[in-house]
Parts: sequence; structure tokens; C-alpha cells
Amino acid sequence: MTTNVALMGAGGKMGQRITNNIKDNPNYAIRYVEVSPDGIAALAAIGIDVTPEEVALADADIVVLAVPDKLIGPICAQIVPRLPSGTIVIGLDPAAPYAGLLPAREDITYFVTHPCHAPVFNDEVDPRAQRDWFGGVHAKQSIVSALHQGPDEHFAVGEALAKEMYGPIIRSHRVTTEQMAL
Repeated sequence: MTTNVALMGAGGKMGQRITNNIKDNPNYAIRYVEVSPDGIAALAAIGIDVTPEEVALADADIVVLAVPDKLIGPICAQIVPRLPSGTIVIGLDPAAPYAGLLPAREDITYFVTHPCHAPVFNDEVDPRAQRDWFGGVHAKQSIVSALHQGPDEHFAVGEALAKEMYGPIIRSHRVTTEQMAL
């Protein structure tokens, strides 16, 4: 079964990294949402067309918020009321959920994930991985993830996508939103 993913901010810094890691994954049907002309141009340069937000959200199983942290609250206030019941909203930083900036909606899952970045001391043998200081391109890294709200079975769904978004992965650690934020 293919999972429908709306990637908000697909042409931004994190959006492009995520795009490069998941665009060819047959398990996900990605709809790339981007509003900035530079981001749209960056996606077009790699052969990716932008999907209008309303189309991308209409049947989204997962919405990834690859947007600036300060915009997560306002963006969620606009999109969460329109999401199908059962949608998983993935944030890339714990600040907004920890601060209570996400709209209350019991039938929506909020999942938060963040990379730990590549270790200083590692066993990478590929020279490209040795120079991948932040990880997620060639160097392996670990991630932390939290199920902020939603049914426990959604953790595995969010974690599976997080591993693809941030891969290659050494380990995935389950934490709480509070542990990640503090």
C-alpha cells in the first residue's frame, strides 16, 4: 500500500533534503507543496512539480512540516481543520508542540522527529560520508521521535517515514516531546 504524503516546504532547506531522500521511494506518493519562487525553482531543477496545497492535503495520510519553526503554529491553524481524520502530522522540531501551539483535534496524530546528526567519532569508510558533517546524505545518524498525540500504532508509521527522511540511520530512539524539547 502506498502512503500519501504532503511535504509542506518541499523547496526549502530541509524540504529539499527530505525530497532527495524519499522522492524515489515506492512506498510513498509524495505531493510537494512550496510557495516560494526560489523553492519552486529548486524543485523544478530536479524535475519535481509543485502540488497545490488543497490538492496535497485532500487525501494526505501524512503531512510533513518542513517549514520554519515560527510558522508551524500558524500553518497548522490553517491546515489541520481541513485534514482527513486519522492524518499524521509530522513536525521536525519539538518547540511548537511543546509550547502548545498546535490546534486541538483529537482525530489527528502529531508526531515529532529530529536528527541527532552524524557522530563525531564514527566508522564511516566512504570519504563522502566522512565529510557529511550533519548526516542524512552519506553519513549515518541517529534520530529521536515522539508521538505527541495519537494512537500508539501511528508511532511506527511516523518512525518508518522519519528513517527514510533522515537516512541512513544508526538508531531510532523513542522519547517524549518534553524530553526532545528540553
